[in-house]
Amino acid sequence: MCGIAGIFQFRNNSPIELKALESMIFPVTHRGPDGYGFFQNERVGMAHARLSIIDLEGGWQPIHNEDKTLWIVFNGEIFNYIELRPELEKRGHKFYTNSDTEVIIHLYEEKGEKCLEDLNGQFAIAIFDTQKESLFLARDRLGIRPLYYTFRDGRFYFTSEIKSIFAADVNIPRVINPHVLAEIFTFWTPGNNETIFEGINQLPPGHWASIHNDGSIRVHEYWDIPFTLSESSIHPGDEYADQLRELLIDSVRLRLRADVPVGAYLSGGIDSSTITSLIHHYTNNPLKTFSVTFADTVYDEQTEQQTMVDYLDTDHNTVHCTYKKIAQAFPDVIWHTETSILRTAPTPLYYLAGLVRQNNYKVVLTGEGADEILGGYDIFKEAKIRAFIRKNPDSSIRPFLLKRLYPYLALSPAKSAEYARKFFATDAPVDSDIFYAHGPRWKTTAGTHIFWSDDLRQKVMEYDAIERLSHKYTKKMGSLDFFTKAQYLETKLLLGNYLLSSQGDRMAMAHSVEGRFPFLDHRVVEFAFSIPPILRMKVLNEKNILKESMKDILPDVIVNRKKQPYMAPDILSFFGEQEPGYLEYYLSESLLNEVGLFKAAAVKQLITKCRKRARQGFRENMAFVGILSTQILYDKFIKNFQVDVPAKLENVKVIS
Repeated sequence: MCGIAGIFQFRNNSPIELKALESMIFPVTHRGPDGYGFFQNERVGMAHARLSIIDLEGGWQPIHNEDKTLWIVFNGEIFNYIELRPELEKRGHKFYTNSDTEVIIHLYEEKGEKCLEDLNGQFAIAIFDTQKESLFLARDRLGIRPLYYTFRDGRFYFTSEIKSIFAADVNIPRVINPHVLAEIFTFWTPGNNETIFEGINQLPPGHWASIHNDGSIRVHEYWDIPFTLSESSIHPGDEYADQLRELLIDSVRLRLRADVPVGAYLSGGIDSSTITSLIHHYTNNPLKTFSVTFADTVYDEQTEQQTMVDYLDTDHNTVHCTYKKIAQAFPDVIWHTETSILRTAPTPLYYLAGLVRQNNYKVVLTGEGADEILGGYDIFKEAKIRAFIRKNPDSSIRPFLLKRLYPYLALSPAKSAEYARKFFATDAPVDSDIFYAHGPRWKTTAGTHIFWSDDLRQKVMEYDAIERLSHKYTKKMGSLDFFTKAQYLETKLLLGNYLLSSQGDRMAMAHSVEGRFPFLDHRVVEFAFSIPPILRMKVLNEKNILKESMKDILPDVIVNRKKQPYMAPDILSFFGEQEPGYLEYYLSESLLNEVGLFKAAAVKQLITKCRKRARQGFRENMAFVGILSTQILYDKFIKNFQVDVPAKLENVKVIS
């Protein structure tokens, strides 16, 4: 794991200076604190900040092929590199390292962009061809590792984090994109490939791009979630459970490959419990686990965590998260997310990654992805209930099914059957509306728009975020059942753009920790979507096949436990005795007016309301966190952006 950055220039200017590359890579030192590597010529400059995990001595980047016509910088891990290497050696390729990175470049020599089909991993790749004077970029199938880019004044910039682009050239505009902000305040995440900053794009998950010396770019999708289910291919549930287990065992084994110790997150839910139990039962890896606990019992899962610790006898470590801690770290969290967020949930994970690093671990396995691919979220359950009610909307009994939703929420919309009926009601047709499951969520989030300034409303007046999203997904999702549509959208939209980014990559890498995700092995994902929807969630039993596959190696209390999504206290963290002094600055009338995105008077009323009673509803919580995070983003990246690069970086290798 590491940070990568680079510049590809199209005009015949002087060679790219090392100082420019240092300016780009230094801001992401947290991603790779073990040293820096550089390569440059008259066309390209490539930089790498290294987190040493595989081939600790020899794996310095950039890495080249035999005749130095191809150069690569790479962020991530290729888990099946050991299996790929012998085949390449048989074809005559000569290796000078034992790293997974060198496997990629030789495989690219053989197959070009088709090499991506052979890679089992999580990656952001940049390969420069000195003969063709072209740059190849690629991102892993699910978007586990980030890759951003922009064009400016005859140059193409690419990097692991946006702050590197801004540090490269002070003339690159730093402006909040109002359309993307509108998407975040609807979907929780950008809906497309733009970022919160105008002109800065991300390479989408499962895509590669080729950039040529005339400044042209071609972006191509090389992988998408396949839908292979047919009526004739449906098997008994136990067959799916057995296949899932075998795939997960192999996925876990692959993701334990490292030349450093590997630990695991343990939340107390079935997903992380599955991973830790598979490590315990099917590998010889020492089991060191890490958990976050909460002072607020609404969010705490300490009892379930301890159940698993006792069951597996792990070497367990916890970090305790209070309201005050969340407020203290929140500005630093936004520096790492590089985007507005509507929840504080990344913040406890920021502390959790810090705990891992304090224990001298660089790598952890974690359970992200299981809910999306195996049918675990209540939004899927909610859609099933709504579809069932729609068949007999006048029933006085069916709305009570909605009361089974969200029992873990202090202010659940399902507490009252009648209120639940109104809250979840939509006019959406079940079969033809591709966003049937997500409609109620987006309707709730859109309630935050009442805090928008008149100027922001004017800028997005004719921009329909949902309509644009519909154009993107209708062709792919149109023929799917509503349950699979919901899973597909959650996997393609929220997983890569938010959960694996703001909550995943960014919080872990803030402390130089690499997260690995066995459920997101592409073989597991492809298999999961081949399971019939009726078995993914059997009636209202979420992740049914996963429970069946793990029931003999997990405690019954974990297998049969009702789903409690990971959440963290929002408004509660910022008011009362722990109210941070920075609120006076970030939410001041003067700064709100300067940023110009939110109504200062409405924000003032919200603050007054929060000070009277900190436990608020969904809309208020999302609005407050969204407004505060946007104000912090503006201050850190636009008004007061600064990266002080040392006169001389330590532990540097300039490769030629």
